[in-house]
Amino acid sequence: MLVTDAQVHLWEPSRPDRPWPAGTEVSAHHGVRPHGFSAEEMLAEMAAAGVQRAVIVPPSWVGENNATALEGAGKYPGRFAVMGRFDPRAQDASAQLESWLKQPHMLGIRMTFNPTRFAGWLDDGSLNPFWGAAERLGIPLMLSVPGMAAKVRPIAERHPGLTVVVDHMGLVTGTVGAAAFAGFDDLLALARYPKVLVKVSSSPSYSTQPYPHKDLHAPLRRVYDNFGPRRMLWGSDITRLPGTYRECLALYQEALDFLSAEDKEWITGKALAEALHWPEDG
Repeated sequence: MLVTDAQVHLWEPSRPDRPWPAGTEVSAHHGVRPHGFSAEEMLAEMAAAGVQRAVIVPPSWVGENNATALEGAGKYPGRFAVMGRFDPRAQDASAQLESWLKQPHMLGIRMTFNPTRFAGWLDDGSLNPFWGAAERLGIPLMLSVPGMAAKVRPIAERHPGLTVVVDHMGLVTGTVGAAAFAGFDDLLALARYPKVLVKVSSSPSYSTQPYPHKDLHAPLRRVYDNFGPRRMLWGSDITRLPGTYRECLALYQEALDFLSAEDKEWITGKALAEALHWPEDG
């Protein structure tokens, strides 16, 4: 089976020609990596864990800059592709969208919302033109909406042809156990929209237990029962995992006894290849 990681952050330190936005720093949840995390480091992790491909998601602290990600994918074609960051309020936003998928190795757009940053954009209607353009142009979206999965509903209703991947099951980073899944029904309610998928990424980060993370089995079964394996994308978000990369993958390949062999193939690669138009031979 061709295993594809739906989310890895690669980055390099701020430098004069690629400065980070003022006041930003590496998220505490991603540890202290003063020299960043390179494509070569990621490839070594992939080789050890049995992962063939990965989607680079530029982290928020680098700003709306996809250069490092695109360079990594260009250096190792077939191993990496990119869901790039995008500023929908840039003066040339419309022009960027028209040619977005013409960028080599670019699969779509990933946008990060949280209660203190950009969350208001989900309510004020300012992104309506963006959603419509992404739907028209066939640009898949990954949305980080921690604790706000319900805000995806109106987007899915108004744009039924838009592919939307809800990152990290809509859970709030830093929460674990029952607290992490407190608003889980909002995510599950999105299953009625066929083009909404779930990124079951960094699952171990929400567990209170070591591998095989038995406290996750029941909620992951609920995701499976509602969305099915063809709308579940395995991902690691490796730089914030509490355990090993191999364990993060083994949770889906070995520990969840309700998954069939075919289910595992869909969740760990085939679903992503289909949803993001990254063919397994491409």
